[in-house]
Amino acid sequence: MEVEKVKRYLESSATIDGDKLPLRFFERLIMHGLRVELIETNRLVCSFKVTPRLLNEGNYLHSGAVATFLDLVSSAAIYTAGGTFVGTSVEINISFMDAAYADEDIEIEAKALHVGKAVAVLSVEFRKKSTGKIIAQGRHTKYLPLPSKM
Repeated sequence: MEVEKVKRYLESSATIDGDKLPLRFFERLIMHGLRVELIETNRLVCSFKVTPRLLNEGNYLHSGAVATFLDLVSSAAIYTAGGTFVGTSVEINISFMDAAYADEDIEIEAKALHVGKAVAVLSVEFRKKSTGKIIAQGRHTKYLPLPSKM
């Protein structure tokens, strides 16, 4: 086992003082440039252009960026179903089927499959706008805490 290689791989990305970054920097970094295309009951469609800041070292869309988009866009879909609070993630799963590269336009479709009193279940699909080809599909389960009576 190459302990130093593992350590370098993980620590080389941590060269900035993260504690000095603005509040919610991570979400802002990923979501910058997102456009809302459609809002209707139980459904939300957004799009974004893949930019170099969203690429991994293989030069395609980073799976962590996809996970962040999935988390935030599907959470917003709760509001399209009449939800009043986006809750807390219980489970997120993503299946990747294709890669997206710099300058490609991507469409994100989030659907609220169920928004109840305590749980929301959401599905998300990422597609290349030019071809409609699916690059990733995900599902997000959220706990919706009951409002406090205080």
